Amino acid sequence: MDGSGASPLPGRSWPWKLFTGEVLSAVRQPGAFEEVSSFVEARMMTEGGAGRATPPSVADDGEGGESRAGGRGSLLPAPFTRFLLQMGRFVDMLGRVFAWTPRPPYDWRELSRQMVKVGVSSTPVVLLTALFTGMVLALQTFTVLKRFNAESYVGSLVGLSMVRELAAVLSSLIVAGRAGSAMGAELGTMRVTEQIDALEVMATDPVHYLVVPRVWATVLMMPLLVALADGIGIFGGYVVSVVLMGSNPVSYLNTSFQFMNLNDLLSGLIKAAVFGLLLATIGCQQGFYTTGGAEGVGRSTTAAVVLASIAILAADFFLTKLLF
Repeated sequence: MDGSGASPLPGRSWPWKLFTGEVLSAVRQPGAFEEVSSFVEARMMTEGGAGRATPPSVADDGEGGESRAGGRGSLLPAPFTRFLLQMGRFVDMLGRVFAWTPRPPYDWRELSRQMVKVGVSSTPVVLLTALFTGMVLALQTFTVLKRFNAESYVGSLVGLSMVRELAAVLSSLIVAGRAGSAMGAELGTMRVTEQIDALEVMATDPVHYLVVPRVWATVLMMPLLVALADGIGIFGGYVVSVVLMGSNPVSYLNTSFQFMNLNDLLSGLIKAAVFGLLLATIGCQQGFYTTGGAEGVGRSTTAAVVLASIAILAADFFLTKLLF
């Protein structure tokens, strides 16, 4: 600081510059070193009182303590405040993902690696879930339709149910539990070990580097997983209806696609892409704002699965209303 009291770093204080990667340009200005020294000495003197400063991006979310938006003296109930905080962070994260997506550099290698982790590694459990879902659906509908001599329409019920609804929802829930939780745990560990802070100090935006590849890898892979689940679910219904119940195989195959059109297939794939966007963004957002060390990572992982599952089920209703 000079004699006039004016800061040689106009506009923002040194702590903010430390977290936004402006250190290299700031230290070249006259008097910068003295200001840093004064700031460090002041923090050391008050370490026993106020504690270490918390970066603006990782303020407490209300689960481990008081949040800035809903602390003591807030007029809103704490659960409602936490809900608004989570919604604000989700919208902010989604906006930053869309803003950074068209901007270079493009990390195609990381995108491919995330596509393998989200899509290829999730294929066995998704297909197994779709297989048994189709089998159970065929078993239930066959026993009911047999009372009306309408067993030939089992294929239609199984096919439409899997293509329009069940394959997309169940696959997304499975991926949310497997890949969404992994995203929350990975970014949460990077946050508590200050790796994300290191990226910001190096003037690298962590959303561009960490979140964008994960989100778009999930958006791209979810429709492919759902398309495979559609076919496996219809095959599972064929096994039960034809092999176990003795239905006519030609009739099953004909009715499976008789009442199905392209809009049914596209609606399921659109749902899958939207669900992928939701679960990846929520998983990354929960990990990105983790606080509280190892316990906080566990909370973020759990919250990523729970919130993504609720968001998928809620979005399914509105998308169904919109598409049909």
